[in-house]
Parts: sequence; structure tokens; C-alpha cells
Amino acid sequence: MEKRLVFTSSAEIVRVPADSVVYIAAEGNYSSLRLANGDVHLLSLQLGQIERRISQMLEKDNHCFIRIGKSLIVNRNFISYIHPQRQKLLLSDCFTFCHEVTASKEALKALKDFLEKEESHEP
Repeated sequence: MEKRLVFTSSAEIVRVPADSVVYIAAEGNYSSLRLANGDVHLLSLQLGQIERRISQMLEKDNHCFIRIGKSLIVNRNFISYIHPQRQKLLLSDCFTFCHEVTASKEALKALKDFLEKEESHEP
């Protein structure tokens, strides 16, 4: 069965397939949820709250979401390009969309190192 993320507030409920989430960006006391189909949902939750909810909802399957610095959670399955010096991260499905987001050099370097280390341990 498809895993869904569910975010509720007093005014709304947002239910989305976990694998359709490209990234979640902090916007003050809110967060912007960007989906692969181009939809964007503004959630009245801070990024830390969302991170905890993802962990609770997906339990052991939350490994595809990575926190990058203070302002981003990305779906690792959409990471296509990282350039720490330019503070540039491209998220793409290689067919229908490509989103460029920025993060600190340190956060992107840590992400790059993490992914390189992980790739070197795969069979």
C-alpha cells in the first residue's frame, strides 16, 4: 500500500503520497510543500514539526527524506545535482520537472559527502 503523508490544521487537511513530495521549504512559521506534479501546499507547520511527523508516519521508511540545514527537507530520490560552492541543489525526475533550491555551502557539502559515502557502500 502506498505510504501517505497527512498534515492537518484547523482549516484543512493535506494528504499526499510520500513519494510525490519533492521538497519542503521553511517559510517563517509556515512550510511550503512542493509535489512532483507541480502543486504547492502552504502548511501552517514549522519544518521541525514536519520532520517529526514524517518520522512518525513513515517509521522505518522515512530514509528517503533528508533534512538539509535549517530550511529544507528533500526527497533524496529527486536529487540530481549538488554544487556546494554555488549553494545549488537541483531536484528532478529527469523527465517532467527540475527545481533549483539553495542551501548553505556547509549543508550541501555535508549532503554531498553523505551521498558519496553511501554510494561507495552499495553492492
